[in-house]
Amino acid sequence: MNLLKKQGILNSVILYAGTALGFFNLIILFQRYLSIEQIGFFSLLATISMLYAQFASLGINNIILKYFPVFKTNDKKHGGFISFVCLYVLVSFVVFTLLYVLLKMPIIEFYKGKQGSYLLLDNYYFLIPLSFFILAFGVLESLARAIFHNVLSAFLREVLLRVFTSIAVLLIIANLINYHQFILIYIIANAIIAIILSISIYTNKNFRIAPIDIKVQTNKSEIARFGLFAVLSGGSFALIQNIDTLMLSALTKESFSNVGIYSTFFGIAMVISLPAKALSRTSYQIISNAWAENDLQKIGKIYRKTSTVQLMGGCLLLVGLIINKEHLIALLHKSEYRQFFNVFILIGFAFLADITGGINGAIINSSKYYKLVTILLTLAVVLCILLNLILIPLFGMMGAALSYFLTTLTINFIYWLFIKVKFKLQPFGKIHFIILLIASLSFLIGYYLPVLTNFYFDLIYRSTIVTIFYSSACYFLKLSEDMNEMVDSLLLSVRK
Repeated sequence: MNLLKKQGILNSVILYAGTALGFFNLIILFQRYLSIEQIGFFSLLATISMLYAQFASLGINNIILKYFPVFKTNDKKHGGFISFVCLYVLVSFVVFTLLYVLLKMPIIEFYKGKQGSYLLLDNYYFLIPLSFFILAFGVLESLARAIFHNVLSAFLREVLLRVFTSIAVLLIIANLINYHQFILIYIIANAIIAIILSISIYTNKNFRIAPIDIKVQTNKSEIARFGLFAVLSGGSFALIQNIDTLMLSALTKESFSNVGIYSTFFGIAMVISLPAKALSRTSYQIISNAWAENDLQKIGKIYRKTSTVQLMGGCLLLVGLIINKEHLIALLHKSEYRQFFNVFILIGFAFLADITGGINGAIINSSKYYKLVTILLTLAVVLCILLNLILIPLFGMMGAALSYFLTTLTINFIYWLFIKVKFKLQPFGKIHFIILLIASLSFLIGYYLPVLTNFYFDLIYRSTIVTIFYSSACYFLKLSEDMNEMVDSLLLSVRK
């Protein structure tokens, strides 16, 4: 089993375990013991801190993945590249933090009068340490990914962080802490996972702090330029995924309540992207190395395989969520969600469209045309903002979902067109059509199955029948060689 398959499987197990825990937090604990406004503020806090860390990093994560192979040395000093990374990040974070502090009054004033605005006032400065620890973890994770050690970081982010979140909510239930202290525990949890990852990297002894040598010094201008383009592209991508949440909070009086409902649906829909997320943790670095070797055939092969596997997994997850609409709404425990379920469906299709593009963004971003990604994503942000400005006042949450869907579709179409024209690569074929056909049939089966009176039996039997039909059809039609190999090896191990 090659590296892509092995780490992809491990990351998939971790991501799905983390998703199950995340579902428990979001659907069970949050909905029963936090108000919709508190859920909305927590989501906004996570969104802003992620964007804060993204822009304050000045593209350092992409810099590490692109330039570490260039400066890598056997003595593990790597020409002082790690020292350069630390200095680069610290300076950029201080600059952005000063800007954030100076903007406090205008931001607080803007949200005054909106429902739940007191939450922002009470927790404004918590964003600084939270953003710092998220930034630190991102840097450490990129260093680990550069040497193909990415399983621990996935576990820390997807599982352990959510365990801490669960514990914090349970402490609220026991009346041992309040909401403000819940936020504080979440910050401490982010610090802990960063510390654990740093200890792991240190004990592996793949990196040593050393003076920055002439090779790194000579290339620092080129690195900074690449970082600028990377932060614009990465930040733009992050904005596209989160600008709807920010603009919902800014353009509607209900503010954090709307964000609470929308972010809950968005968080549930994100499960559709998990097949892509698991593969991307390893495939991006492999694509980067393939470009260094000018191995276009290898890039094309991974492009096709990731697109197929991601569509296959995403369709099953989306169908499963939609056919279990009544169970999902019942679990959410708040009647407000029922009238907005179509918002969830549209967000789900947006995620499906995005993951079907495979690793299109990574292919361009790790090539000599990486600047194009920056330009396209920057234009996409402008498009997304304009769409939100028009559609949110007209349709509220559905307007935000429609803006996200249209923007995602546009980006992936342009990526696909560029790669097809420039590199003569494209991932789509009749297999994709067959997968969509199987998914449609699976939906019809799940939708028209008789409803059982027992809530849990109905959920289990409906999901099981659809999963068996869908998986069997994909397996026997041999739509993915990798998936068939994995199933065959599992069956063989069971027989033994």
